[in-house]
Amino acid sequence: MLGWEFPPYISGGLGTACYGLTRGLSGLGHRVIFVLPRGVEPTTAGFVQLMTPASLAAAAGHDPARLAELTNVELRPVPAMLMPYDRPEDFSNRAAVGLQMGAGDVETSSESTLAPKAAGTRAGVVVKEGIGAVGYGDDLFGEVGRYAGLAVQMALGESFDVIHAHDWMTFPAGIAVSTVTGKPLVVQIHSTEFDRSGENVNQRIYDIERRGIHYAQRVIAVSHLTRNILLKRYAAPPEKVEVVYNAIDRNGTGAEAPPSIRRDEKIVLFLGRITMQKGPEYFLAAAKKVLEYEKNVRFIMAGSGDLVRRSIEMAAQMGIGRKVIFTGFLRGDDVARVFKMADLYVMPSVSEPFGIAPLEALANEVPVLISKQSGVSEILTHALKVDFWDVNEMANKIIAVLRHPPLQATLREHGNFEVRRLTWRVSAQGCLDVYHQAVSAMN
Repeated sequence: MLGWEFPPYISGGLGTACYGLTRGLSGLGHRVIFVLPRGVEPTTAGFVQLMTPASLAAAAGHDPARLAELTNVELRPVPAMLMPYDRPEDFSNRAAVGLQMGAGDVETSSESTLAPKAAGTRAGVVVKEGIGAVGYGDDLFGEVGRYAGLAVQMALGESFDVIHAHDWMTFPAGIAVSTVTGKPLVVQIHSTEFDRSGENVNQRIYDIERRGIHYAQRVIAVSHLTRNILLKRYAAPPEKVEVVYNAIDRNGTGAEAPPSIRRDEKIVLFLGRITMQKGPEYFLAAAKKVLEYEKNVRFIMAGSGDLVRRSIEMAAQMGIGRKVIFTGFLRGDDVARVFKMADLYVMPSVSEPFGIAPLEALANEVPVLISKQSGVSEILTHALKVDFWDVNEMANKIIAVLRHPPLQATLREHGNFEVRRLTWRVSAQGCLDVYHQAVSAMN
């Protein structure tokens, strides 16, 4: 399995999904070798420690049952600087502030032959465009190539049946490992370039996504919404693309809510990356309309992203700055704490392939209002739904929940019951079914 983030060092849903799937596969008795890049900035330096029993215990929350479900998982960090949710235009900024590895971490050459001709492998593969390049450059695509080269080197010493690659940064690695070993490749699409960038796609990222989708024996989409994008935008063969929904980890209840906000105030929560894809401006526009009718409401925006500053300025310009709290990125107990404070969770995403946060909200007995442009809306019945652009209707539904406790209680109770059937074990079984199809396609 090839990924680029894993708990406890995560910044979004992909890391949560990777952990859930590996735990589910391990619980079903299957061995998983998870290859991930080892960053060195404070938020990601711990990746290198994930191979130890203590750090596995930390990822599992020290719960014996959960730790037992990770006994078949081997986490293999490699020295490649792939930061979660990086964009090519942002990567050079990270490199400029000194994110560098030790000079002895990898063998260096301008053109590295990573797969010597040997029994059990295909013809040698020469990997270019940054793979094996000296040191870390300022090119994200070069680091994607470095990760691919190191994954091939690692794969040559391992025994496995199938390759599972998560999202575009790992697709070149998946293709390279499959080419060298002859093992089937399954790629999983958690988010497409169209989800992240609208119509202003990065052509190189799109090309990498398209190549991975067409090379792979099977493709996993996290929703039918995503599957339709793959068919229409990438010309993916329909028979290759299967839908496997994400799930929810219900372990743990978190800490009690702190007394920093008056409890007679109603709390409306936005939790996610503050980027164009997540629709923060629609959340703020709806907040302004709500506050015209309900004064005793506080809006919390929890998360980080490239639109944080713009969102703060937007709230100030609207005259609602005193009613909007920006917490920054939250993790662990802080996430549970903010859920316990909330009366309603709102996900106004412009394009959301799935959306795990609404499941987490429901698991914490918080009713949810989600955009119809999300994969999770396909499987949730007891959730309010609205078009992301319809801020009037969004405001109306927020007010309805805040004013009518019976509606809030119904959404909370039925929604919480509904998410109990969405387990990572079920999702892992769906992946196993796709693996079998991929293996059959190679024979």
